[in-house]
Amino acid sequence: MNNIQKPKEGEYAKYFERYLGLVSATSYKELIHSQLEKCLTLFKEKGEEWANTPYEVNKWTPKEVLGHIIDTERIMTFRALCFARGEQAPLPGFDQDPYVLHARFGRVPVQDLLEDFQNQRVALLSLIKTLPEESLVNQGQASGFPISVRALFWIIPGHFEHHMSVINERY
Repeated sequence: MNNIQKPKEGEYAKYFERYLGLVSATSYKELIHSQLEKCLTLFKEKGEEWANTPYEVNKWTPKEVLGHIIDTERIMTFRALCFARGEQAPLPGFDQDPYVLHARFGRVPVQDLLEDFQNQRVALLSLIKTLPEESLVNQGQASGFPISVRALFWIIPGHFEHHMSVINERY
């Protein structure tokens, strides 16, 4: 597997510092696996009823948060693939709220979401393993800002940590 160093300042928009600051592991692969285990354990221990209950009216349920994490990882992985392959066209942003609304995650059993999350993480590591190492510093434009392939990959576990912190604090 490619050794993915954390991105340097200038490889991502300032907004993403909030996620990148949450991860400091030296092994990307180990970090991805440990997060997967943490998520599987939490959701299996808490159960379906907990996963369907928001902490407050008009807030997402834990299943919706997990679905949002999965969607975001797919989008970041797609962006990384595009830029690794030399895509020059700017990629659009996305509004997370309509994605969650239209996904209807409440209808999906927790076990299916956990399996989907696991499959996404396997696909992420598989992609990274096959990329030429020099492509990790390629940059493109997404959501109106320049961003590197490795920044996109590191945002994934940072975004996960952000949402797991919210789940642990509020649910």
